[in-house]
Amino acid sequence: MRSEAESSPIDRSRTVTWEDPLVGAALAKTMSGLEYIQGLVAGSVPQPPIVNLMRMRPVAAEVGRVTFTCDPDESHYNPIGTVHGGLVCTLLDSVLGCAVQTTLPKGQGYTSLEIKISYLRPVMADTGQLTAVGIVTKPGSRAAFAEGTVHDSRGKLIATASSTLLVFPV
Repeated sequence: MRSEAESSPIDRSRTVTWEDPLVGAALAKTMSGLEYIQGLVAGSVPQPPIVNLMRMRPVAAEVGRVTFTCDPDESHYNPIGTVHGGLVCTLLDSVLGCAVQTTLPKGQGYTSLEIKISYLRPVMADTGQLTAVGIVTKPGSRAAFAEGTVHDSRGKLIATASSTLLVFPV
């Protein structure tokens, strides 16, 4: 345990705030998937709490394609001193699911059935902004398939993913 004299002068705290997540969930039932995700991008639909917690944000959406950015910092570190792979996995799961959502009509939802991640490079606090893109490879009325990538601020590929998602009425 560090003494006070050994403590770093850097403020290592963060406050996370969010809106009621059920407000956005209720809106999702009244809009097409594309309208809903475009509303998240535009700010007219409240962000889900995970977005603020993980320091990510949706920045673009079109049918079958969604882009998020994420700003990793030390609060995302694991015990070995790198950003936890769960941050990258969450970022990929988010763009894959949201990409599928852009293909769904009003009254349809989705959930991830499986996701496969390949980590290619470590992420550090100084890696810079991450950009994740999810693309639907096969839309469907019962199952949909998507692939995604994460690149760092220099354009280097950090991770790839593929996912199968269950589609159902909400």
